[in-house]
Amino acid sequence: MSKTWLSPAKINLFLHINSKREDGYHNLQTIFQLLDYYDELTISVRQDGIITRSGNEDVPIEQDLIIKATQTLQQAANTQLGADISIIKNIPVGGGLGGGSSNAATTLIALNILWNTNYSKQQLAKIALTLGADVPIFIAGHSAWAEGVGEVLTPINLPRHYFLVVSINKHISTKKIFSHEALTMTPIVRKIRPFSELINPHNDCLEVAVQLEGEILEALTQLKLAKNHLYQPRMTGTGSCVFAEFEKEKDALVALNNLPSKWSGFVAQAINTSPIIS
Repeated sequence: MSKTWLSPAKINLFLHINSKREDGYHNLQTIFQLLDYYDELTISVRQDGIITRSGNEDVPIEQDLIIKATQTLQQAANTQLGADISIIKNIPVGGGLGGGSSNAATTLIALNILWNTNYSKQQLAKIALTLGADVPIFIAGHSAWAEGVGEVLTPINLPRHYFLVVSINKHISTKKIFSHEALTMTPIVRKIRPFSELINPHNDCLEVAVQLEGEILEALTQLKLAKNHLYQPRMTGTGSCVFAEFEKEKDALVALNNLPSKWSGFVAQAINTSPIIS
């Protein structure tokens, strides 16, 4: 018997890089905003320990975080069970929307239930962090202020605004972003403040991303022309997707319709809680 799970996208409302750590990662501060835009994972349990995947064929199976998450939980729990996993991909790959991380977290949460491994959310979060810095936010399943490498999370409730998310249909390497000499850093903000009061609601990765792919700047310029958008249009994560925020869905849809045909985009509403934990 199979069950389908929704795997949400996220955007970073801002991203401050604070310092480089000895382990090669970077300390950061950000706000993760979850969106009601989903990949769909359908999972059924196997008794023979075999793991299969269908869909997502553009990602080599040895690099697929869904497979890595399944194998990691299988080994941690020392279970003899396996899984057949199929995925319908809607979230653009490599755009800073957390699709792969979300898929990994959704897989961990689903299999923890289906395999009766009974790990706590805290235990799953520790497993999740071994898969990637963005995976714990999807285990927590709530929009959050994040620190550390992104795993120190404080849940927050944000306005349920609408976001136009635009993909220039190009991928930027996160490794290149963080190793680039032009990467800027921002001093730590010592306490959580309302987003509207943040001194620097910018993305420290933007300058490097634009150097690597100038079309990002073109997309941001396009979004600035949209009527009735809130705040400055921004880039999410390490790119290359950009977004604009709107109070009303109709304004976001008008801006979507005005996009050049060379780009793709979607309109989604902010959610504070992921459907996987609601």
